[in-house]
Amino acid sequence: MLKDLITSNVRVKILVLFLSHPKESFHVRDITRRVGTEINAVRRELDRLIKVGLFKREARGNRVYIRLRSDYPFLGDLLSAFDKEHGLSANILENEKGLGKVKMGLVSSEFLQGRISGLEDVDLLLVGTVDLKVLKDIVEKFQEKSGREVNYSVMGEEEFDFRKKRMDPFIVKVLTQSRIIFIGDSDKNCKL
Repeated sequence: MLKDLITSNVRVKILVLFLSHPKESFHVRDITRRVGTEINAVRRELDRLIKVGLFKREARGNRVYIRLRSDYPFLGDLLSAFDKEHGLSANILENEKGLGKVKMGLVSSEFLQGRISGLEDVDLLLVGTVDLKVLKDIVEKFQEKSGREVNYSVMGEEEFDFRKKRMDPFIVKVLTQSRIIFIGDSDKNCKL
């Protein structure tokens, strides 16, 4: 999808790199090596992305590093689109049939922004009849690839509805935090 919306292949590769590692800074030569293209094309695209405000330059000693601006107004939208195509949501969606009958899937926006999860945080919530072994395999592969731990929770539809009606603190926290719904209807499932 990103390749269809953004005409520059180099820009797509740069966005995938930075949206995969939203908290990291990269030196221009490191970016060039990671995206596998020539340095002039990388510099040109970085200049454009800095000009629109998505990236910023940081000087450290005699080197210049590039990083995402966390205050960019459309960062959440970009992270959501990226996640649905390349991130944890994409991995779930690719294996949705093998998972069982998932009625709702959501991922925390803070997780997408690179936050390290606390013990009480939920990065991924799936509601429905879910094959836990398949889910465990998907999550483990994602963790290995991304180097990030994923805290996830699974519950049946009846339990979810019951806990939602009772205003269970866990459910209230998950549904009121900033999140991306990638399976199901957010109006129906997330209304308290």
